Order: sequence, then structure tokens, then C-alpha cells
Amino acid sequence: MLNPAPPARRPRLALRLVPTIVPALMLQFAAGGLAAQSAAVEESRARADVSAVLDALHEAASETDFDGYFSLYAREAVFLGTDATERWTREAFMDYTRARFDTGTGWTYHMLERHVSIAPDARTAWFDERLENANLGETRGSGVLVLEDGRWKIAQYNLTIPIPNEMAREVARRIRALKGG
Repeated sequence: MLNPAPPARRPRLALRLVPTIVPALMLQFAAGGLAAQSAAVEESRARADVSAVLDALHEAASETDFDGYFSLYAREAVFLGTDATERWTREAFMDYTRARFDTGTGWTYHMLERHVSIAPDARTAWFDERLENANLGETRGSGVLVLEDGRWKIAQYNLTIPIPNEMAREVARRIRALKGG
């Protein structure tokens, strides 16, 4: 008669590790959830900070606060105006703005709607906003902010006048005629 195989043994080491491994895994899952929650809070805070910079920009422009206005721009910032030729470096835009603000004339835009996105590295943000202006009507601002010296700064601001689709061909025709072809 053959001897039956001995019953399979459970490794005793594994049994001893279960009470240690299970709580450790639960802690890792909880930490992952907390990390995700913390990241969401940080992103929400960054969005609010970016929005506050944009609000301060519009307020400073309305109040002709030159120093306050340009403290919100990055060192290498660019401002794109409504005219196709308006691509202002920070320095050139400062010259234009100083001359205008010195006369006591700024510009006032009221935010109607704003969307802010934060890059996964949390060092870059981009936005678009619908604005209302007494002279131009509804406009759109869009651009990019970067963290510079621990503060959000505007790296690019692009101001446009949205043209309704049903008017676009006529406006394009008039622009071509203005430019001579």
C-alpha cells in the first residue's frame, strides 16, 4: 500500500504576516485617498488664487494703478490686444499703459464668466473669461499664468472681441478692405 501524501501545510510565516499586511494595505489605500483629496484641495486653492490675480488685474486697470497692475505680470509677459498688430512685450506694454494711466484713463472690464485650469505640475494655469466693457461690449480674455517666485503671474493675456458667426464674413471683408485687399 502506498503512503498517502502528507497534508499540505500552510506556511506559518504567511499567517503571522496577515495581521501586519492587511492594516498596512488599508493604510496605503486610505493614504492614497487622502492624497487625492489633498490634491483636489490644492487645485481648488490654485484656481481661487489665479482668479484673484485676474480680479486684481481688472481692478488695477480700472483704478489706473500702474504698479499694482504690472506687479501681476511675469517678467517675460506678453499682452495680445484686440488689433492684429498688438503684440506687446511687458516693457512695451508698460510704456503704453504708463502714458495712458498718467492721464487718469484706465480700462474697466467686468467679468461675466471665467474658467481656470491648473496643469498637473501645479505651476502653470490657463484661463478664459467673458468680460463686459462699456466701449467694446462683450470681450474675451484668455491666457496663461505661471508660478514665479511663489506667486501666480500672468505670462500671457489675450484680449479679443468675439464676433458672432453670422457676422464673421462681413467683418473679414471689411478688415480686408481696410488693409487694401
